[in-house]
Amino acid sequence: MPLSMYQASVPVFVRVLGVLSKVLDKGAAFAEARSIDPSVLVNARLAPDMLPLSRQVQIAGDMVMRGAARLAGQEFPNTADTEKTFPELQERIAKTLRFLDGFTAAQIDGSEERNITVKFGDRSLTFTGQDYLLNFVLPNLYFHVAAAYLILRHNGVELGKRDFLGM
Repeated sequence: MPLSMYQASVPVFVRVLGVLSKVLDKGAAFAEARSIDPSVLVNARLAPDMLPLSRQVQIAGDMVMRGAARLAGQEFPNTADTEKTFPELQERIAKTLRFLDGFTAAQIDGSEERNITVKFGDRSLTFTGQDYLLNFVLPNLYFHVAAAYLILRHNGVELGKRDFLGM
C-alpha cells in the first residue's frame, strides 16, 4: 500500500513535536538541577546570527500548523510568538498538537497535486502539495527541531541521538 499524504504529514508532525517536547523537558530539568535561570537556555543560540531556542520551537510549530492547513486547503491560525519560558513553549507545542488533531486523512489525502503558494514578504514560491510537504515542510521542521536540540546540547543538556530520534 502506498504511503498517503496524511501518513507522511500529520503523524510525522505529531511524533517530531513529541520529541521536541521531551527535549525541552530535559532542558528545563537541566536548568533547575543546576540552578540556571531557564531564560538563559530559552534565549540561547548557536551563533550570533541564529535565532534563539524559543524561535526554533515557534517556527517548528508554525511550520506544521501551516503545512497541515495548506495541504487540507484550509486557513491556519496566526500565532503571536510571545513564548519566553519552558512552560510557555510546552503550551505552544500542546496547542499545535491540538490543532493537528483536528485533521483527518480525508482532508489531506489527494493533496499531492494541489498548488500551494507560500509568501515571503514580496516573494512567493508555488509548490505541488507533495513537493511542499517533502521539500519544504519536513526539511524545515527537522531543521528547527535539530537546532533546538543542538542549542540545548551545546549548553550542556545531556541529550543524545536517541533523544532526537525519540527512542
